[in-house]
Amino acid sequence: MLRLPLFRNPAGMGPILRILAMLLLVLSLFMLIPLALLALEGDGQMWPFLWAFAVTFGTAVVVILLTWGVHIELRPRQMFILTTSSWIVMSAFSSLPMQFGAPRLSVADAVFESVSAITTTGATVLVGIEHLSDGLKLWRGLMQWVGGVGIIVMAIAVLPFLRVGGMRLFQTESSDWSDKVLPRAGTVAKAIGLVYVGFTIVSIISYWLAGMLPLDAVVHGMTSVATGGFANYDASFGQYADNPVILWLSILSMLTGALPFVLYIRMARERSGVLWRDQQVRGLLALLVVVIALLTLYRTMRGMEFFDALTQVAFNVVSVVTTTGYATDDYTVWGPLSAAAFFYLTFVGGCSGSTSGGMKVFRFQVGLIMLVNQLRYLVHANGVFVQRYNGRVLTDDQIRGVIAFSFFFFFTVAVLALGLSLMGLDLVTALSGAATAVANVGPGIGDVIGPAGNFAPLPDAAKWMLSIGMLMGRLEILTVLVLLTPTFWRK
Repeated sequence: MLRLPLFRNPAGMGPILRILAMLLLVLSLFMLIPLALLALEGDGQMWPFLWAFAVTFGTAVVVILLTWGVHIELRPRQMFILTTSSWIVMSAFSSLPMQFGAPRLSVADAVFESVSAITTTGATVLVGIEHLSDGLKLWRGLMQWVGGVGIIVMAIAVLPFLRVGGMRLFQTESSDWSDKVLPRAGTVAKAIGLVYVGFTIVSIISYWLAGMLPLDAVVHGMTSVATGGFANYDASFGQYADNPVILWLSILSMLTGALPFVLYIRMARERSGVLWRDQQVRGLLALLVVVIALLTLYRTMRGMEFFDALTQVAFNVVSVVTTTGYATDDYTVWGPLSAAAFFYLTFVGGCSGSTSGGMKVFRFQVGLIMLVNQLRYLVHANGVFVQRYNGRVLTDDQIRGVIAFSFFFFFTVAVLALGLSLMGLDLVTALSGAATAVANVGPGIGDVIGPAGNFAPLPDAAKWMLSIGMLMGRLEILTVLVLLTPTFWRK
């Protein structure tokens, strides 16, 4: 078979293209699930999914044939390219069903919706979601579910190797922290997949037993554990706001997805209090307890019954902190304190090695450790202070990584907000839109993109910018920025 030199060169794009093709092959198989559902229902919307499957599957087969025989051995530089390009390619092909059939979105809207799904952001441009075909509702949930497990695998297996991401904090000089759980990366990935599927099944069954319709239970079960936030209704989880059992089950599902999945494996093997001993987990739970208590008190003082206030506050706070993005109410109208609190919570995120986005709790904890040590140096200039996190000494490399990410996170939000302002958006919409995109949360603040609105009114240019912001936030920003440096492309 004739192959270009590019595909024969292990330092070229051949291995990358072959892996991308295999990912598209898997994506095309997932398209068969909503296709089968629509075929069983006799819904004519099965044809857009059939065409999308044909295009995706055909592209994958062609590229696989072109790269047949290519030895897959990735170097660090290739892994940077693969990590970014895989999310872009998956998002592009995932948008096809929404372009080929109802609601026949424009390219900008369809790509925005699919990027939001794959990155588990949860922002949407769709109106009348409850009137969409069952197949499309299921597809939206599947995209977020696939993106969720992809995020975990990337955070644990890829980003530490690239010296990017929070899992660097769980490494020693001799081996990756995750290797201490199970001996090989492939085994770790399989174990994580089993845990992920198990939690999803439990979530689906619990929703169904609590009173959800079967399709709603499936979709919300997937998007809860994936901390994605896509719901089957314009009102999001407001559709079930009068069922506190469902809301508390959702809180548990969202928290499950926001904790480090590797710890679940360790907990199953060692049967000890691994989760509670983890400093990151304790920090996340402590933050949630404090914020929920304060906002519940705030709402009860404004006349709301205690249990209703506790349920509504707990659900929406957990949803935002875990970057799920569900909403049962427009919390921006609860009062000035609530609006400000939810904007700040947008940046937090869950734990590293989870499905959630945001800055991640550990970065705030490391920042606090650095602040305390700096204050000590001011008092004892010649003192020697060891900075520890989770019982391990923080290395200069890890500290530099936290500082660099934190700076570029807020720099990206600022630049994106400025760009959105140039599109004619007001300050609240531009700033909260940029923050929620980069943090992968979903709803912003204000009347346009707040919990009671969506992103449909925004101009196409703004949607493209937000799509880029969502991808950069999900890929930990530096993974994308390094591709823009001349040094990266020099041999």
